[in-house]
Amino acid sequence: MDAKQPLSYDLAIIGAGPAGLTAGLYAGRGGLRAALIEKLAPGGLMANTEHIDNYPGFPGGISGFDLASKMQEQMLRFGAEIIYDQAAAIVPQTKGFVINLASAKKIEARAVIMAGGGYPKSLGVPGEKEFLGKGVSYCAVCDGAFFKGQEVAVIGGGDSAVQEAIYLSGICSKVRVIHRRDRLRAAESLQKRAMAIPQIEFLWNKTVISIEGREAVSGIRIEDRLSTQEELVPTAGVFIYVGFQPNTDFVSGLLKTDDNGYILTDDRMATSVPGVFAAGDIRKKLVRQISSAVGDGALAAVAAQQYLESN
Repeated sequence: MDAKQPLSYDLAIIGAGPAGLTAGLYAGRGGLRAALIEKLAPGGLMANTEHIDNYPGFPGGISGFDLASKMQEQMLRFGAEIIYDQAAAIVPQTKGFVINLASAKKIEARAVIMAGGGYPKSLGVPGEKEFLGKGVSYCAVCDGAFFKGQEVAVIGGGDSAVQEAIYLSGICSKVRVIHRRDRLRAAESLQKRAMAIPQIEFLWNKTVISIEGREAVSGIRIEDRLSTQEELVPTAGVFIYVGFQPNTDFVSGLLKTDDNGYILTDDRMATSVPGVFAAGDIRKKLVRQISSAVGDGALAAVAAQQYLESN
């Protein structure tokens, strides 16, 4: 690609996770010239998931890497392209948009789909990265079934942490919610539900120092914030909910977002800027699952095509 002569597309899709790959598939099948801009590898967070058991069509489950590969293969078959780079800015033009890339290259597109997803905020403690997929998870709905009948820990005190603790209580023998304060930040209704469940135990004023184990997680070391006393808590799984960060920094000021940075859309995935759509975990929504991201991607591509046909 020549930096001085931007390539031109009907549709630019930023991000090649499940939402972006599905949008590319639908755009290609619809006859649009589409390019996906992906800074790493197709699949997003999905590609790092060891085993996916809740995506329709795979009764025996499938690895995230394999599912991402299949989605990519299918999308490429219909003509969409992948540009390995990072979007740095979207600049509206009289007709369409210019996307500035981190490499200093540019591409032009008549419409854009934001599908860059986001990432869970990490604790940043020893053992967290080492045991990812081996007891450490950021998604109870995705991985909770692997810990049936076992003891697990949930780190956090917001809505997501408490909702997932409630979910896990129906699967696991014990769920310890570890929170660094003496009260939860979650909605009152969620707190009441969680506190009424015998399997859920709350450990207040505790911070996680490390996640420990050999081949898999066997425990977490916590510190009492008041007494500074340390304790090793046995656990088979650690579910971390200390926040999720959408990849929207580079469009700050361009698109309307909520207070947490999630892009606001209507029911057609349209954002506050005509011609820009959003799909998947990057937008404000109830559920962040592969299946919902796929639905978003399909709808965004169809809506983008209809927009292009009328403009």
